[in-house]
Amino acid sequence: MAYSAFLTYLLPLGLIILFLGAAIRILPEYQRGVVFFLGRFQAVKGPGLIIIVPGIQQMVRVDLRVVTMDIPEQDLITKDNVTVRVNAVLYFKVVESDKAVIQVEDFQMATSQLAQTTLRSVLGQHDLDELLSERERLNRDIQDILDDQTDAWGIKVVNVEIKHVDLNESMIRAIARQAEAERNRRAKVINAEGEMQASERLRGAAEVISTQPQALQLRYLQTLADMSSDRATTVVFPLPMEWLSALTGAPGTTHSSPQEADSEASERPA
Repeated sequence: MAYSAFLTYLLPLGLIILFLGAAIRILPEYQRGVVFFLGRFQAVKGPGLIIIVPGIQQMVRVDLRVVTMDIPEQDLITKDNVTVRVNAVLYFKVVESDKAVIQVEDFQMATSQLAQTTLRSVLGQHDLDELLSERERLNRDIQDILDDQTDAWGIKVVNVEIKHVDLNESMIRAIARQAEAERNRRAKVINAEGEMQASERLRGAAEVISTQPQALQLRYLQTLADMSSDRATTVVFPLPMEWLSALTGAPGTTHSSPQEADSEASERPA
């Protein structure tokens, strides 16, 4: 009798415990529960304590945190017919839990496959130079396309980042030769611009010296100072500029010999 009475109370208690264990759900802050009533969508519940009726209601947990997904390497051909291998990383999160469960079977797998195909199609429309130098713009283009197509699944694409662009050895050598040629071209252009600026400055200095005799005198003294500072065996005797002018002769004048002077004097009329 006592054993039967124990079973009489224990069995209902066990059933109640099992029922409560199957009915009670606790969802953290970053999760939501999509509840179905007899197979039909009922509501999105959470976070906190959730009670469902076992056998009648079903709940699917959905994580709302940002998911970091690595897009595998993709072989693609750029617009200028260069074969490259590109991989990227995708950041997305679920913003509508009911759509992520109802509209697509596996939203993570679907997003991954869509990201791979979009990466190949978008990057294949650009040249290699754009692929290497304009990553920010390409990242935004891929993000906008993915965000637009995953909106029906209740998914928000937060960011897309291209990680690596791998080239074959022959293409790397070609790019290195191109970069070297570009550096040589810039060096020649800079050298030519320097020569042009130097010639303009020299022409300006010559014009100043030709119009200002004092400038020539100062330049003469500066040259003497530079020569005296060097360790050389040359002895320099500075002379006034007037002596040099007398020795060289003034512009437009000529020196005649004594015979020419006598002949000119004899030819003069008395």
